[in-house]
Amino acid sequence: MIHLEEVAKLAQVSLSTASRALSKPELVAKETRKRVLEAARKLGYEPNQAARSLRQRSSRTLGLIITDILNPFHATLAKGVQDAAEKHNYTVFLFNTDEEPEKERRALNTLRGHLPKGLILVPTSKAQENLQLVGNLPILELDRSSGTPGVHSIMVDNLGGSKTAVQHLIALGHRRIGMIVGRMDISTAVERFQGYCEALKEAGLPYQEDLVLHGNHREMGGRIAAHALLSRPPETRPTALFVGNNEMTVGAVLSANELGLRIPRDLSIVGFDDSRWARTMSPALTVVAQPDYDLGFLACETLLGFLARGSPQTTNLRLATTFLVRESTAPPGGLVNGLVLSERRINI
Repeated sequence: MIHLEEVAKLAQVSLSTASRALSKPELVAKETRKRVLEAARKLGYEPNQAARSLRQRSSRTLGLIITDILNPFHATLAKGVQDAAEKHNYTVFLFNTDEEPEKERRALNTLRGHLPKGLILVPTSKAQENLQLVGNLPILELDRSSGTPGVHSIMVDNLGGSKTAVQHLIALGHRRIGMIVGRMDISTAVERFQGYCEALKEAGLPYQEDLVLHGNHREMGGRIAAHALLSRPPETRPTALFVGNNEMTVGAVLSANELGLRIPRDLSIVGFDDSRWARTMSPALTVVAQPDYDLGFLACETLLGFLARGSPQTTNLRLATTFLVRESTAPPGGLVNGLVLSERRINI
């Protein structure tokens, strides 16, 4: 690694002059600046941006903390954030927490040393406590809300999307509708569970606690919960499942296959989140689709807007979901007139 001292020696200037020539060229004579730039080019010197940010107490960087980089939904969120940042010549520092508050805390501590202009965060269950580490840093929470006062948020209509999914199953004739829900200390899981309950209540169906199990947002959790629900005797097991995110839905489908249940003849399934595998599996999966890329892109654009002009009050935006009816749902015991339905889109 080439250091600034070597550039200064080759250009035959002091270290402070070399530093000014690269960071504040207007303060250095033209010929001197030319020698420094030529020396830097010959040596292949690249300035330490982090150190420069510390000296200038500013940077063109943003922090992005997500909870599961292996989840296609979170990966697409990150892509949207990064594309918007690059559009405005910002760099994004990306961290993954695996839903662990301690990893979130370490990420925030690391970010403090880079002096980012702002932070976009998919919060863990302890985010409200952890965010005290970054003081007055402008923060926008994405996909979820930690309830931290003064923090902006961009999410989707989780309650409405879930309600539409369960109403669809009820309209098909299902009465024993199970749900695999995420962790109830996460706002999205709470809202999606609320939508499930409201749909049952409005249809005059009783809420049955034994038909709701928790899957911890992960594939294995969904698989274990689905196995517990679907291995019951036919007269007590659910005829339909609503699953709270895409990773748990993968687990539920795998469990149904292991138990020899045919989708949708023996079991209808609706998942929350769309993905390529949901469209290409057989049968294709009926889902509540989120505008994942748009969520990430808009979050970054919104945060940069706040940085440019300030925001007089906390902003909380909700984007609509889209309900995509594919082949994994049908009336209990069979297909609609023996036919498989093509995809239908219902904006919520």
